[in-house]
Amino acid sequence: MTSEPSLLYCYTMPSKFIIGIDLGGTNLKIALLDLRYQIKDKEVLNTQKFIKKENLICAIIDSINKIIENNKLSRANILGVGLGLPGPIDYEKGIVHFFPNIPGWREVKLKTILERKLRLPVFVDNDAKLMSLAEYKLGAAKGSRNTVCITLGTGVGGGIIINGSLYRGVSNASGEIGHMPINEKGPRCNCGGRACLETYIGNNRILKEAKRLFRRDITLEELSYLAGKQNRQAQTIWLRVAGRLAVALVGVVNLLNPDCIVIGGGVAGAGKILFDNIRKIIARQAMSVQAGHVKVFKAKLGNNAGLIGAAILVRENAKVSV
Repeated sequence: MTSEPSLLYCYTMPSKFIIGIDLGGTNLKIALLDLRYQIKDKEVLNTQKFIKKENLICAIIDSINKIIENNKLSRANILGVGLGLPGPIDYEKGIVHFFPNIPGWREVKLKTILERKLRLPVFVDNDAKLMSLAEYKLGAAKGSRNTVCITLGTGVGGGIIINGSLYRGVSNASGEIGHMPINEKGPRCNCGGRACLETYIGNNRILKEAKRLFRRDITLEELSYLAGKQNRQAQTIWLRVAGRLAVALVGVVNLLNPDCIVIGGGVAGAGKILFDNIRKIIARQAMSVQAGHVKVFKAKLGNNAGLIGAAILVRENAKVSV
């Protein structure tokens, strides 16, 4: 005679999920991901709606609570919250030093604020570093050991992988390729410097130049489409962007000798005209040994790279068994 199985042994641990957040100068993206980094739910908000720092923090908190409730989860289901943020971040202390393209943020203890409000583990890092982490582990740079990843959007950010590890620098502030000066003199940048790469190839500069040439407002998507249709004005803009970015990348290639460069973000949507010309200029101008080993790829994970990187950050740092 067999006995009934005890209910004690039928109990299963709650499923675990991660909340990833990618904050940019244009959009605030919030996603629910499983432990395989698959996105289960996602919301996108306009960053420009939240002019004050306090309002943006409230929007982040409200969005997190909403995604938990909408998916009928409890806090026990959430392994942690990861945030990718567009500026210099003290990854260890969870402090936002400042955002070049979002005013009002100076030395904000964001990790402490969010953990107190959410009652969840929170991890913060620079958005481009998290994009780099995602592309290195799951995307275009998978299999590489030395990689430079660049995200081209409202700002221009970067992340560096050296010998398989994310390089952070002495102040956790490495990778700011967008704030490398490419001239001795040039326009003032939001970071406080002059002639930074970002001031020449950030979204705002590209769209301003496009409006001047086309005499109307135009989107990046339309500009890319027109270039593909051999529109000379559109091609001129993208060739100029490719040239300026490639000059900076020649320096990066000579200095770091990476095996690949991965480029993502909205501007990367320009596609062939951008990437072909970057590759040509690097091959022509970089030192022959370094140029002979580097490959340039378009980011594979698209607009979700930052969210996936935020989830990887949580998975690698949360002191919870799963």
